[in-house]
Amino acid sequence: MYQVLSGVWALLIGIIFIMLGNGMHFTLIGLRGGIEGFSAAELAIVTSGYFMGFLSGANLTPRLIRRVGHVRVFAALGSFMSAGLIAFPLVTEPWAWTILRLLVGFCMSGIYVTAESWLNDAATNETRGKVLSAYMIAQTLGIIGAQGLLTLGDAASSALFICASILVSVSFAPILLSVTPLPAAEVTRPMPLRSLFRGSPLGTVGIFLLGSVYATQSGMGAVFGSQIGLSADQIALFVATLFAGALVLQYPIGWLSDQMDRRKLIFGAATLGAGACALGWLGEGGIWPLMGAAFLAGGVTTPLYALFLAYTNDSLSAEDMPAASGGLVLTFGVGAILGPLIAGWAMERLDPFAFWLMLGANFCLIAVYSLYRMTQRASVPASDTESYLGVVPTASPVAVEAAGAWAAEQAEAEPQT
Repeated sequence: MYQVLSGVWALLIGIIFIMLGNGMHFTLIGLRGGIEGFSAAELAIVTSGYFMGFLSGANLTPRLIRRVGHVRVFAALGSFMSAGLIAFPLVTEPWAWTILRLLVGFCMSGIYVTAESWLNDAATNETRGKVLSAYMIAQTLGIIGAQGLLTLGDAASSALFICASILVSVSFAPILLSVTPLPAAEVTRPMPLRSLFRGSPLGTVGIFLLGSVYATQSGMGAVFGSQIGLSADQIALFVATLFAGALVLQYPIGWLSDQMDRRKLIFGAATLGAGACALGWLGEGGIWPLMGAAFLAGGVTTPLYALFLAYTNDSLSAEDMPAASGGLVLTFGVGAILGPLIAGWAMERLDPFAFWLMLGANFCLIAVYSLYRMTQRASVPASDTESYLGVVPTASPVAVEAAGAWAAEQAEAEPQT
């Protein structure tokens, strides 16, 4: 493993610092928004702005890289993101925050595309799976660590926003001082939605609903905590628990996905997520029911993302996988834009616990639709399925395509072995 990481350690360290800054800013929006008196609906629009910018960045960054190169794009987007983070406490208005979130989301997506292009190029066919797994773990650890940093300051001041900006700025040093510029990033044109749905209805519908789940958890979790009266430390712990669950459950769900019908596993994971949301909804704000619900609901969300990618690839030929990966990322992004808007509206009209109601409804829809699809198509034997790789929802199309290529290579190598 040491030999595998020796060529990408600087990238991984940089990614951890970036995720520390970005993870802080995600939770800070909910904390500071509550202090400023923003409504749940206003903060939902701010949250959706990030995912709208993220989706735009995934499409436009490869063109920028082809024009001016990896290093210039990476440095420019990093500078804009750092400036955006530090600007949040300067203009505490929902419209200004929405614009800043668009900017940060665009920059963050572009940073992912650039870093993942370097990472993918540094890996070989033999090491790609381990390198991508290390990258996904670094992302998750960065987000969890960010919640711990939030307990060191006061969200009412500018200090934490400045800290997030500093972390992002510092993250570029190990990356830019150690990697060599590469050829322009190439991202395959996404498969049209109709073709994607025809190839894998469950993968398409499921990943759209999961986009809503993930964006609501990561963007509205702190808003929910603020509105039910949790302290800043408790909110940070709540958000950290959402991602800690994903870190713990990723491996066992991934192992099971290579042993059984993936539709049954999707049904089981979605049912567990729905049950966790019921626990959060009925727990009446008790801290331990909330943490248990967060661990389980957050714990199945990230593995479900990788499951849908792997399940969709099972239905496609190897040459269609890159285009399908782009289509799934796009579909997930649309769901991520809409999810917080619906959750924010529900929390405004009903009460803050509608946060769990909306998450649970999406999990239930995934479970019911997976049951329906079991009656429409025969199962693929586990021996004929593509290999599972734990891709996280924050990955850009570059990493998703790389994971698909790795899965195809593994599937081709198994019969030869």
